[in-house]
Amino acid sequence: MRGFKFWWNCSRAFALPVTVMSWLVVFIYTFDKGNVLYGVIALIGIIFAHLATNILDDYNDYKILCKDEKYLKSAQICKCKFITDGLITHKGMLKAGLVCCLIAFLIGALLTFLTGYGVVIIALLAGIFVLFYSKFTMIGLGEFAVGMTYGPLLFEGVYYVMTGHFSKEVLFLSAAVCMFVIAFLYTHTLLDYDGDLCSHKKTLACSFKNKNNSLKVLIMFYIAGYFAITLFALMSHIYLLLVSYITIPLVVLLYKTMKIYIEDKTWIPQIYWWNYPLGNWEHIEREGTQSFYLRLYLARNINTWFTLILCLSFLLYMLL
Repeated sequence: MRGFKFWWNCSRAFALPVTVMSWLVVFIYTFDKGNVLYGVIALIGIIFAHLATNILDDYNDYKILCKDEKYLKSAQICKCKFITDGLITHKGMLKAGLVCCLIAFLIGALLTFLTGYGVVIIALLAGIFVLFYSKFTMIGLGEFAVGMTYGPLLFEGVYYVMTGHFSKEVLFLSAAVCMFVIAFLYTHTLLDYDGDLCSHKKTLACSFKNKNNSLKVLIMFYIAGYFAITLFALMSHIYLLLVSYITIPLVVLLYKTMKIYIEDKTWIPQIYWWNYPLGNWEHIEREGTQSFYLRLYLARNINTWFTLILCLSFLLYMLL
């Protein structure tokens, strides 16, 4: 039997704050409009769907990488690490992914019974993106899949189970958040640029001639996110949302450290308060992947703080 810590690391659960904070934005926005319990139940299903995506992605990556030993040697050291280190078998990874899918499915079925068949539409679309996420990345649609899942599907799904109907206004809010989520994913694929090339993944980052060109796209996602939240703030008259601009200096910092990473993967940035939490840091140091994860954690934290500011803005708006 494996412990909680093993499965936490194996499923790359360090990225769960991105999922939870995206859910929290629409949950707080809808808090005074619908059923709070149903919103919490939805979160559990969303978490297991996220973990399933991570686990099945590693399963599919390894299936491709192991076809040729040179692929494994040239891939990022932390890619499929639990399989390559012999801590879990390839088949065991598949079973774990399917278990997470089953739990997410059962929660979706429960919410369908409790709230209506609108959940079926959301669940079917989300299920396609979860089960076939690796396939989407192979044809350059990985960012589209993530954007749809963390944007319209998550936001409209939570709003529906809490209120019993969909909302056009929620779509504009989801656009802002999903841009930051996509930026987090894009940072990961840019860090894993060489490994994805080896496994024949056609990620958006790998679609450009060189990494410097790919890096410029990262800033475009953030600009789109700030633009979207500005539009929503003007539409809703919740101008407190514009406080989220204070995350801009961290976006600039991420860009600069990513630019250095492109030239020198071994350079490890100094650790500051904005890098925390550093989950499983001792293990990361033993692997020698600090350079990779410090940048990834920074991208995660930018998303977390951006969404946290949105949540606090909604709470203050309700109180005032």
